[in-house]
Amino acid sequence: MKKSIFLLAILVSLLVANRVSAQSAAAADSVRYHVVKTYLSFIIPWVTINKNTTTTEFQSGTTIGFPVGVNVYFSKHLGFSYEITPSVTWKHPTGKEATSQTSNLLIDPGVIFRFSHGFNIIPRLAFETQGRFGFTPVFNKVYARTRDVDYWFSVSLPARFGNNLPASVGANLQIGFTFN
Repeated sequence: MKKSIFLLAILVSLLVANRVSAQSAAAADSVRYHVVKTYLSFIIPWVTINKNTTTTEFQSGTTIGFPVGVNVYFSKHLGFSYEITPSVTWKHPTGKEATSQTSNLLIDPGVIFRFSHGFNIIPRLAFETQGRFGFTPVFNKVYARTRDVDYWFSVSLPARFGNNLPASVGANLQIGFTFN
């Protein structure tokens, strides 16, 4: 089931990216809203804390997420983002053989509040295939722009609940590329 959802998410992302690329090529230099852009990125969780444990990255393994998304900008100050993030986990258990697996698929839509100098705040909802849900405030900054690509980074603070696990909060670093 997870593989089917993952393959469907990739297929939809590729189709949307192809459509958006065709629209972007035809667009004039002036910005006319609604603007649709796609992006690719990777995300690394720095720390996750719940009432029982604190887990830091590289402690007993590593997890990397590969978010792909579509942003629809309604104006210079407002947009909507739809992001899908498959995650891969590599574990290094003591005395055992290392393992790797696709560990989760996160679907997290959110409103984009756009500010000057490439700064954005994106409060996202979060729905995970592991049965967890919650919200993720994201603080995003574009640090370089070219004609074809915007380069950016984000710090996010995920809060998760559900699936008979303790509530958790965390901090993540995301680095990405938005295609113009």
